[in-house]
Amino acid sequence: MLSCRLQLQLPSQPLLKPPSTVTTTTKDGGLLFRQKLIYLQSLNINPHKALQLNPSLRSTPLSSLVSLEQSLSSFGLSRPSIGRILDMYPLLLTSDPLPPINFLLHEVPLPLPHLPVSLSRCPRLLLSSVTDQLRPALRFLTSLGLVVNSHTTLLLVSNVENTLKPKINFLRSLGLDEPDVNRMVVRSPGLLTLSVENNLRPKVQFFLEEMGGDVEELKRFPQYFSFSLEKKIKPRHRALVENGLKLPLPKMLKVSDGEFRVRLIEMQLQRAERL
Repeated sequence: MLSCRLQLQLPSQPLLKPPSTVTTTTKDGGLLFRQKLIYLQSLNINPHKALQLNPSLRSTPLSSLVSLEQSLSSFGLSRPSIGRILDMYPLLLTSDPLPPINFLLHEVPLPLPHLPVSLSRCPRLLLSSVTDQLRPALRFLTSLGLVVNSHTTLLLVSNVENTLKPKINFLRSLGLDEPDVNRMVVRSPGLLTLSVENNLRPKVQFFLEEMGGDVEELKRFPQYFSFSLEKKIKPRHRALVENGLKLPLPKMLKVSDGEFRVRLIEMQLQRAERL
């Protein structure tokens, strides 16, 4: 199994054990409850929203919340980052973050200094089931040849059957074979974050029908899908058509608006010189 091999490669980094939890059998007194609210506010967490979305928080002792902050802080997260994450996902206030953290460190495996980047970019990782979500997603992504790192761990919260596979199947439906699609994903992992109907399909249709392109060019430049169709692709294509000019996709899209205008003028001058 992948996870077994990776853990054996990291003998110096033992698996973390969850801290002991304190259970309460009676409701907090008024003073203790107020202290808990003040503590949440000190982290810039909205107490009203947190209690509404996570009723269990009402009976959670303050010591458990402090322990949670200390645990997340020990992995390199700053206090403002911890507060932002917990405010976004109040369920984390009463959950155990260590199973997904252990998974990221030992099965991905993610270097410890990179962990704060991953968690800040995608706090949902901390709420995801290792068995039902994270491990199947990692297995699928690695089967494509993708090396999961701090910038792509957000893909681990995507459902394999309903989210990841449909995008792969769409790319294959264009006539690309499996190795070609896998290489496209490795070069541009952001492809797997895009909607088929709202992003991939409209961009393919515009490229093939309006721009007269071919699938081979998309294979060579999968980053095409990361650019806005309305704000960048269409306006720049229109500018080229109006001037009777043409550019390969990378030269058309990878430059800033100012650089594109300069390039357009240079191409116009070069054409005038040849006349």
